[in-house]
Amino acid sequence: MQGKVAVIDVGKGVVGHVELPVQFSEAFHPDLIARAVLAVQSNSRQPYGTDPEAGKGYSAKLSRRRRNFKGAYGKGISRVPRKTMRRRGTQFTWVGALSPNTVGGRQAHPPKAVKVWAKKVNKKENRKAIRSALAATMAVEVVRQRGHIMPKDYPFVAASGLEDLAKTKEAVNALEKLGFGNDLARVARRSVRAGKGKSRGRKYRMKKGPLIVVSKENCSLLRSARNIMGVDIAVVNRLNANLLAPGTSPGRLTLFTAAAIERLGKEKLFT
Repeated sequence: MQGKVAVIDVGKGVVGHVELPVQFSEAFHPDLIARAVLAVQSNSRQPYGTDPEAGKGYSAKLSRRRRNFKGAYGKGISRVPRKTMRRRGTQFTWVGALSPNTVGGRQAHPPKAVKVWAKKVNKKENRKAIRSALAATMAVEVVRQRGHIMPKDYPFVAASGLEDLAKTKEAVNALEKLGFGNDLARVARRSVRAGKGKSRGRKYRMKKGPLIVVSKENCSLLRSARNIMGVDIAVVNRLNANLLAPGTSPGRLTLFTAAAIERLGKEKLFT
């Protein structure tokens, strides 16, 4: 999408119009967006693995040589590493150990902490995906299809004064006045997760609500809006595909400030 959109102030209504920069005219590429999102998600994945010495604590071995003491030559037993359990003269009793097919043995192919989970994506490809996701945030049908409840006059841009709100209550009231109240109510309903994740610090499944994009890193809104359930807030130069299209689903309901739009066009970000 490219063209003019209204600039709306919380108390005064429409206070002007702003021209959307060239980044919003990118074609819609959902497959490219999905690839960029998965690359971002893979970089935040924590490596895991077993102890490399797990299951190898036994002094287990078994000789198959003819005249070896503690040997198994002629015993008619399988070729499995064994540890000695008891001895009577030159006769021994063994039990299988160390091998993956034995009780208490090592795993055959355990997960290894040295495995690299991160996926790479080309710089130009990633920028193109971000531009495509930016364009999708202004496409009404794509945003509606994602499940958001939009304000009736969406898309629009918020006046730059929104960045100066210092309290969470003020930020919530401003979003409600701008027409985001229904979407905030939608994401406020959370459900208990099915499965063991309940006992691992992620008891609730929460939905994604609006994304707020501001122009600078020292604005008050970054602190005041970060505790609103379902709402993410980001500086315009730190946008990525995962913020604009969570779960690889493009078309997130996004509120840009006028200063953020100005910086996006002036600095030619993601081009």
